[in-house]
Amino acid sequence: MKRIAINIGSGFVPGLDAVVTGAALAAQTAGCELVGIRDGYDGLLVPEHYPDGGLVTLSPALADGPGRLASVLGTAARNDPFHVRTVSEDGAVEEVDRSDALLKALDQAGIEAVISVVGGSAITGLHALSVAFKLHRKGLRTVCVPKSVENDIASVPLAFGYNSVLSCVGEHLARIRAGALDAGHIAVVEVPGQHAGWLALQAGMAALADGVLIPELPYDIARLAAALDAREQAGRHPALVVVAEGARLRDAAPAAVGTVDAMRASLAPNADPAYGGGAHVIDRSGATAQAVAAALGRLGGRDTLPIVLGLLARTGMATQVDRQLGLAYGAAAVRTLLSGGDGVMLAFDPPEVRGIPMREALSRVRAVPARSELVQVARALGIFLGD
Repeated sequence: MKRIAINIGSGFVPGLDAVVTGAALAAQTAGCELVGIRDGYDGLLVPEHYPDGGLVTLSPALADGPGRLASVLGTAARNDPFHVRTVSEDGAVEEVDRSDALLKALDQAGIEAVISVVGGSAITGLHALSVAFKLHRKGLRTVCVPKSVENDIASVPLAFGYNSVLSCVGEHLARIRAGALDAGHIAVVEVPGQHAGWLALQAGMAALADGVLIPELPYDIARLAAALDAREQAGRHPALVVVAEGARLRDAAPAAVGTVDAMRASLAPNADPAYGGGAHVIDRSGATAQAVAAALGRLGGRDTLPIVLGLLARTGMATQVDRQLGLAYGAAAVRTLLSGGDGVMLAFDPPEVRGIPMREALSRVRAVPARSELVQVARALGIFLGD
């Protein structure tokens, strides 16, 4: 194999540069060339948008430089070669399948395989993974590298980026809790986690939150209010409730839970929902924190302050764990392709990096088990978990 490409699907997480660097160094060691495709696959599909070229040669010298390789390549949160939106001559907006044109462009560029760095978010990450999977089914040799701010990719114990985000969120929560204690408020802080509550639970435990609400454990708002009252009466002023963005009321009607998914489907009716397609973003960021803060204010007359970390969660520097993990994932992706591997998502399962079928990674979300030891430890710490 002489030429391998790498691209980045979905959004930014700390540690992306380490993945690209690891792949570039491993490719040099193996005597092959690594090129980066700008903005997902747009560098090949619309090369006219890139005066300097839609492909970037990723030499080890570039990897050693001061620039950010991920910034050079860009990311592609929502572009999809199977559903490219175009405007016809009569002004109508149409979706066109350009996947064959992409495969032809890859062949003409001498690219024999692609490393796709994809996430697990049900909004953008699974969409990028589904694109990689469908291209694999059409014959493209593909290895995926997992990145996630929520650590929610099925069969992947630890995606890179999560450790850095956990550290960043934990630091924010500690400061917010201290400020809320001084002001006599209850901060209701929303963190990423639409379908999995790992980040909210682990960061909340580290910050000794009074309550943590996650999607896996539907919450009773009256019981949360009562738990906060009990803590106050015991002489401990409650100051922090951490909520995952996907946390939901125990008695929420099924229709209400599925509304956002139905709206997404209407925006992309031709996408394949079985593989994460059609996941165009409808931004509901902040809705959960607002709802919980308002309800607590009504029930107990408390001064509540809803806070949404959102993109702030992604802004920290990569931890040494994520830098090492990113380098390992990048190098392992090249080694997997050179050894004949194809159609797999890499998974760090200490001390090994193994490949799992992409279909398995798409099949479900890695959720927090309701009876897990982590949940039991949180309860032992006195943290209210919704029930």
